[in-house]
Amino acid sequence: MTEQVSYAAAGVDIEAGDRAVELMKASVKRTDRAGVLGGLGGFAGLFSLDLARYPQPVLATATDGVGTKIAIARALDRHDTVGIDLVAMVIDDLVVVGAEPLFMTDYIATGKVVPEKIAAIVSGIAEGCVQAGCALVGGETAEHPGVMEPDDYDISGAGTGVVNADQVLGPDRVRDGDVLIAMGSSGVHSNGFSLVRHVLAESGAQLSDTPAELGGAALGEELLTPTRIYAQDCLRLIADGGVHAFAHITGGGLAGNLVRVLPAGLDAEVGRATWSPLPIFQFLARAGGIERAGLEPAFNLGVGMVAVVAADAADAAVATLRAASVPSWRLGRVTAGSGQVRMLGDYRDCAF
Repeated sequence: MTEQVSYAAAGVDIEAGDRAVELMKASVKRTDRAGVLGGLGGFAGLFSLDLARYPQPVLATATDGVGTKIAIARALDRHDTVGIDLVAMVIDDLVVVGAEPLFMTDYIATGKVVPEKIAAIVSGIAEGCVQAGCALVGGETAEHPGVMEPDDYDISGAGTGVVNADQVLGPDRVRDGDVLIAMGSSGVHSNGFSLVRHVLAESGAQLSDTPAELGGAALGEELLTPTRIYAQDCLRLIADGGVHAFAHITGGGLAGNLVRVLPAGLDAEVGRATWSPLPIFQFLARAGGIERAGLEPAFNLGVGMVAVVAADAADAAVATLRAASVPSWRLGRVTAGSGQVRMLGDYRDCAF
């Protein structure tokens, strides 16, 4: 007898997808905020914009993924944190222009839908949205049998925020004499993992290892540490006044992202001696034999966000961030120049 042709025979399990949706509903519900209309399961998410707060609304949008950090999650079989990374990558790109994050949607592609795994991924996305203050209003889970391996998956997302037209932050607001305020990262965040995996492969290091630099922590757990989400901290600084721009330190490192918020006639001077790169970067430098010139464009090295603020607002900005338990310090300053970032001196207590 010929096997009956069906979607299930082709490798797509519709019932598993339905079970995944049921499992994730409670997580998604945690992200509800003012403006959300309807619930999970519709064809589109709906959000009502508060025009009383935003009489001159400019919508900001961003989209991103987590990249090859997912390989670490798969190796450790832990999937409830990469969703936080996803939210950080998307939403913190919105807040740099001064936008309040409103809502987000996600997309998960996998070789085989395992409801519990999908629910774990979405629980992380929901947790990230709670931290960022935005709603998760919808998403899609796609099963790709024959194209992706059964245990493989990738995630991406898109977010939307709003800012009044006269409050958009960016290079046009930056002035000579402004101060750079660093916000400490939680670790590698979600950039540079192709280099991380190369170091692991070449050095023979295992995710279960406990390198001396990490003080007893397992390498895999350290690498999987979720990206710090700065959205609410940045909004607090904006409310305090004096903020001219933000730079989200992602792919390209500190210099590669800070240059994006500089006007043509100004430079940024960054003092390396103002901080010591986190231990995970010191391990990667040693294990991979990577010199400073190779590290700086690939990793955040301990700085996940930079605020460019007026000189008379710098001390208050640091105080606000520290009160919210965000490591922060004066990183450098803005000077006359030609739109370049100048990295000065040597890192504190560091071999590279």
